[in-house]
Amino acid sequence: MMKRPWLFLLVFAILTVIVACEKKAPPFFSESARRGTAEAPVKEVPKDVLATQQAFTELAKKVTPAVVNISTISKKKIIEPFFESSPLFEDFFGGRRGRPQYRREKSLGSGFIINKEGYLLTNDHVVRDAESIQVKLSNEKVYKGKVVGADPKTDIAVVKINASEDLPFAVLGDSDKLLVGQWAIAIGNPFGLDRTFTVGVISATGRSNMGIETYEDFIQTDASINPGNSGGPLLNIYGEVIGINTAIVAAGQGIGFAIPINMAKHELPQLIQKGHVARGWLGVSIQPVTQEIARSFGYNKSKGALVSDVIGGSPAAEAGIRQGDIITRFAGNEVKDVQHLQRMAAETPAGKSVEVEVFRKGKLVKLSLTMGSAERAQPKPTKQREMEPSNWMGLTVDALPPSMQTQGVSGVVVTDVEAGSIADEGGLQQGDIIVSINQRPIASLTDFKKAAREAEKTGSVALLVKRGDASIYFAFRVK
Repeated sequence: MMKRPWLFLLVFAILTVIVACEKKAPPFFSESARRGTAEAPVKEVPKDVLATQQAFTELAKKVTPAVVNISTISKKKIIEPFFESSPLFEDFFGGRRGRPQYRREKSLGSGFIINKEGYLLTNDHVVRDAESIQVKLSNEKVYKGKVVGADPKTDIAVVKINASEDLPFAVLGDSDKLLVGQWAIAIGNPFGLDRTFTVGVISATGRSNMGIETYEDFIQTDASINPGNSGGPLLNIYGEVIGINTAIVAAGQGIGFAIPINMAKHELPQLIQKGHVARGWLGVSIQPVTQEIARSFGYNKSKGALVSDVIGGSPAAEAGIRQGDIITRFAGNEVKDVQHLQRMAAETPAGKSVEVEVFRKGKLVKLSLTMGSAERAQPKPTKQREMEPSNWMGLTVDALPPSMQTQGVSGVVVTDVEAGSIADEGGLQQGDIIVSINQRPIASLTDFKKAAREAEKTGSVALLVKRGDASIYFAFRVK
């Protein structure tokens, strides 16, 4: 009788263990209710947020196949240290004097296909000097690329690949319609990470004077752009290409620049057909219209481009444009600044007649001009001429030497600039030749003194200065 309770307890313990083992172990994580086991932390996501997310995912799906990875190999000449190129190095170590040494460099960039025939757009600096170009598509197929046209002045290049199948291609948009604050999407291969998708906004348009290219009109964006993104597309929310990602500010974050796609669209036919871009030529030297210059010229806007010099025999000279004119309109468009005029002139074909409006001595004058060709332009040196020292605004000037007068040069020469004076702070230098004051020609020291007294009465002065072969306007407040 005493053994049975122990037997019962043993059987009960065994059954308890068996039942415990059959129970399901607790889960290691919570799964979303949308998959049937738990509720998501946020039950209701605003419809507009879901719509935006859907727009981005749809855009990525549609456009990414047109984005390519470009890898290049180029041969760079090695600059030898001085000691390696010396006879002693050769004598002691068997140096290879006279034989230039090279190294091969690999680089990565991006691009995007623009038609089924296999033409694609990228940056010139991505493929410049490349010995070989490999283009990898989103389907991992790799093709040999060939540069068919490039323009270093805008950093645009066209590459061609020969594929057996029809290729996915991007749709080009209209960069002239961009507004600050609109969505901006960048797709590229930063640091070799294929087809990276980043989102931001248009931070600014019309950025110039960046010192990146000759002709600049950049779109600024905070969509993340890094090394390797160069040549890839910048897109709007419709998936249309609005720019070519080109550069970043190394010292800052969220500051990237893209070439407007309209600039590329203008160049594409020439790049594909000719391999280069032929630009129009005016034949003038121009500079910005600052507030001081505008006031000195009696002009009420800080817009346009001030003509500091006109090349003899150029289209501008033949049209009647003069030194001191402010070009206000070109081919029906208001001139915003120097870079704007340069771009419009460059994009106008040689031989085309355009109307130019200039502000001259208080009046607007309309002129007809026939564009020349920048390729055939032969800039000619310009001219200048004469009497006792004088001091004004910290300037000491003197008559020109007889040798210069016999060469047809006119004006007075700056022999000294007082440190910290108005002239010094304004940028005048010793050796500058003052050609005119407030558009009044200076042929002698007498002319200089008279014009200076008159300028004192007006309170502002514009000096036309000859410095080497360049003509430059300087504007000052003298009261």
